[in-house]
Amino acid sequence: MAEEFSKAVDDGLKLSKRLYFGKDQAVSPPKPPLSMDKTTSGAFLPTAPMVYAVIFDPAIVDNPDIPSYQPHVHGRCDPAALIPLPMNRVELEVDCYMDTAFIRVTGSWRVHCVKGNKSCDCRVAIPMGEQGSILGVEVDVNGKSYHTQLSQLEDEKEIEKMAQADGGFLKLKPHIFTLTTPQVNGGANLSITMNWSQKILYANGDFSLNIPFTFPEFVVPAGKKYLKKEKIRLNVNSGIGTEVLSKRNSHPLKELRGSQAGKLGFVYGADVLTWSNTDFSFSYAVSSSHIHGAVLVQSPPMHDVDQRDIFSVYLLPGNQKNRKVFRKDVAFVVDISRSMQGKPLDDTKSVLSAALSKLDPEDSFCIIAFNGQTFVSSTSMKSATKEAVEKAIEWIGINLIAGGDTDILPPLNQAIEMLSNTRDSIPIIFLVTDGAVEDERHICDVMKKRLTEAGSIAPRICTFGIGSFCNHYFLRMLAMIGRGHYDAAYDVDFFESRMQNLFIRASSLILTNITLETLDDLDEVEVFPSRIPDLSSESPLTVSGRFRGSFPNTLKAKGLSPDMSSIVIDLKLQDAKDIPLDRVCAKGQIELLTAQAWLADNKQLEDKVAKLSIQSHVVSEYTRMIILGKEQSGPQEVPKKSRIKMKDSESQRPILLPSLSIGFGNLVATSENIPPGSEEPKQPEAAEIFARAASNCCGSMCTRCCCMGCIQCFSRINPQCANIFAQLCTGLACAGCLNCCCSFCCRGCGDGGS
Repeated sequence: MAEEFSKAVDDGLKLSKRLYFGKDQAVSPPKPPLSMDKTTSGAFLPTAPMVYAVIFDPAIVDNPDIPSYQPHVHGRCDPAALIPLPMNRVELEVDCYMDTAFIRVTGSWRVHCVKGNKSCDCRVAIPMGEQGSILGVEVDVNGKSYHTQLSQLEDEKEIEKMAQADGGFLKLKPHIFTLTTPQVNGGANLSITMNWSQKILYANGDFSLNIPFTFPEFVVPAGKKYLKKEKIRLNVNSGIGTEVLSKRNSHPLKELRGSQAGKLGFVYGADVLTWSNTDFSFSYAVSSSHIHGAVLVQSPPMHDVDQRDIFSVYLLPGNQKNRKVFRKDVAFVVDISRSMQGKPLDDTKSVLSAALSKLDPEDSFCIIAFNGQTFVSSTSMKSATKEAVEKAIEWIGINLIAGGDTDILPPLNQAIEMLSNTRDSIPIIFLVTDGAVEDERHICDVMKKRLTEAGSIAPRICTFGIGSFCNHYFLRMLAMIGRGHYDAAYDVDFFESRMQNLFIRASSLILTNITLETLDDLDEVEVFPSRIPDLSSESPLTVSGRFRGSFPNTLKAKGLSPDMSSIVIDLKLQDAKDIPLDRVCAKGQIELLTAQAWLADNKQLEDKVAKLSIQSHVVSEYTRMIILGKEQSGPQEVPKKSRIKMKDSESQRPILLPSLSIGFGNLVATSENIPPGSEEPKQPEAAEIFARAASNCCGSMCTRCCCMGCIQCFSRINPQCANIFAQLCTGLACAGCLNCCCSFCCRGCGDGGS
């Protein structure tokens, strides 16, 4: 998909060379830099919010202000070419609360490449950063406004009433959201507001945020160079109330005066000739060397579907250097089914080897590889001596060969058995898989029972999902049951880095068996996650929930330190009036509730998730995103040449976007061992079969018939007839008789395909 998108943009840039900007300035798109050479797969993927004109008919490509009167272009672009639209202004607003950032980008783009009396669809592409989640898009154009909205669609009749959106490139990349605005007039200006959230990374005591904000040169408006407004606003609220220190930033930010403790404010504004050519990045530190945190409490918003009060317990590990962490006994449980062949398994082996090398000599480990069978590196846990690690890495190279099916329960049971004799250390199971299995609910039940029997020294289960075919809610639930951590990589390019980050986080524990006192004294209390994971030196810990009653002024968090002594941390109650706590906690709660709804197969929980999703604008498994349009009141600034009468029924009809959810795994893809990142094979449509057959006969029949007329003819007949002719053409092609078929067909479309 990335390669197809890049090809479409490359075709669009070539088409845009037809544009004429007057006698003194025949401007062509700038030559892309070497790093964006068209031969590179995915070279033209958006690195900042972008808008493209979707061009099927190249004849409509022209300057809406200065027609060039170029010769007519015959044929169509299939797939459509994408011409990047020039951007006239842009403003970035970032609000950081605790470990979540909310981003808003507002900009204006002009359809500079379509004749004034024509129109085209416009595709918006929004690349997002770490764990990005789209929250909404608003578009004002042509005297109309469009906005996205989440809806719980259960009635099939309700879905049938909606227009189906073009799904082209919708799932271009997991971190890139796209949608299409229908029928925008040539010369029109699109004013677009984009909202999304993403996680703020934490490493070595510093928080860091990176937002895609690198605009290519060809979105700078053509013609004489003039100054354009570029604005950035950044607010940081740590939620802790202690001093926040700014570290590094990519743009020349100016700090606002009067910032309170725990808060920072910055602005940037400049008149520029070219747009930002680097991503927006910013890092900061919360001043403390020891474990610290706070309890934030907030009343629910007026229209909240849950009228219980909101709380969030936020623990930070501190930035103390050379801190002692728990001794570890680690069982690596690695999927080596046939679908893992290639990059997924190569990256897994690389991360596994690096993880073994980072173990301390007092740690112990074993490796359990599985497909339909189970293979172990040793029959018991081995101390992580240099010699043992070298032998294990050699064993990995020899034995981790992709093949066979997927069976997860036997290796998990074996890992628990091997870790059953753990003393004065933390037992950890590190599960890596790319597939879904039929007995996932049974696996959760078995693990819950076995971990309950093990008590406080029960193994922590950390899970990592590769690709979209595994059931990520099963893996999330398994990690919650095991008080561990979960992460995933949907994109093959991020397998290794994300897997490595999860291991570092899971193996750097500084506080375990965490309990929060006095929560049980509250009424109707609900905690997310229900089993509190351990605190790592490489990640903050957030526990949120709902309650009724009076929250205590101080909450005590208890746990065990690496020397097995008990620690009590007093967390002071703070009013979160400046933090939208419901929005900050929404995504995590939706994901955990969805995992619970899947495990219990509970319709009430599904409805609860859907209501929370609609309220918070966070996509869920039980909601769909739709586009709503309406007429704007008052005069509109639309060029006279660009005024096109649109059908009201089409403009007002809700447009249903393809599903943005990840689903609950794909058993068929797993059983067929389809590799992560691959698309499931689809049967071609009848019209597509016929089109291919017609295109194959073009070379031999070009002097005898008009294939385009033939295709137009068959585009007007009903599907049953198209299927019959598709089968006929396929059979005749095999018999070498396609010429006769095409001659017959073209006699039928000699009058313009009528």
